[in-house]
Amino acid sequence: MNKKFMGVVAMAATLALGLTACGSGSDAATVENGDKQDLKVVVFNGWDEGVAASELWKAILTEKGYNVELENADAAPVYSGLSAGDYDVVLDTWLPVTHKTYIEEYGDKLVDLGSWYDDAKLTIAVNEDAPIDSLDELAANADKFGNKIIGIEPGAGLTEATTNEVIPGYGLDKMDYITSSTPAMLSELKTATSKGENVVVTLWRPHWAYDAFPVKDLKDPKGTLGATEGIHSFSRVDFDKDYPKLNGWLKDFKMDSKTLSSLENVMFNGEKTDDYTEVVKKWIGENQEYVDSLTA
Repeated sequence: MNKKFMGVVAMAATLALGLTACGSGSDAATVENGDKQDLKVVVFNGWDEGVAASELWKAILTEKGYNVELENADAAPVYSGLSAGDYDVVLDTWLPVTHKTYIEEYGDKLVDLGSWYDDAKLTIAVNEDAPIDSLDELAANADKFGNKIIGIEPGAGLTEATTNEVIPGYGLDKMDYITSSTPAMLSELKTATSKGENVVVTLWRPHWAYDAFPVKDLKDPKGTLGATEGIHSFSRVDFDKDYPKLNGWLKDFKMDSKTLSSLENVMFNGEKTDDYTEVVKKWIGENQEYVDSLTA
């Protein structure tokens, strides 16, 4: 053999050895169950239920050896990024209404892993021991609630629905509809329930207030607040090939209102933080049987 050929052979052998040592990406970057180790979860900015679910799964998967990165984004970049493969999964898609247009636009490049929460909706809530159970009873009992409905931000979709549908639909025009902010509404709710007073607020599920305060939703027989939605997990295409085990876990993932409100309450109803690691770990310890069932 000439020196040139020997050099080529040596170079090829070195390259092959390097590839074997590093792995093709599948061996070196997998966890024990065969899934890829690195996972990028995209989270909607300011959507508490999505933050809660993502932080929960981050804690669960980190314990199993995954490297989980959470990245915050607004709705449009979430779906364009997911469809392009920049993210692996998002856990906070509301259907059939809220995120319908994004799914229509990007749906052929996404995979629906199913709904994990089936009670997402706008609500009008009152204290748990209030003398009424339905919105069609409110007008006749308005004086028992100080003739007030406490709302949130003036520009919110919930505020629009209350103004345009609920109030005229149930003849509540004589009640004062007070809008300012979500924190102000929650403060009024906390004060009233702690004093044993009646109160009416605009609210939505899921929300930590359902765990923090003794409240109940008023029935909406006329459907003025719209239909209940499901919260779905969506993945990029081929997610199931890279994460076959996690893909199955997320397809089976379910959370009810009580459990989700409990998690949100410990995460968001207290001192503000950007690091939920210890809070979520503590919650997991108090709900170990449920958490273990998610990856059984």
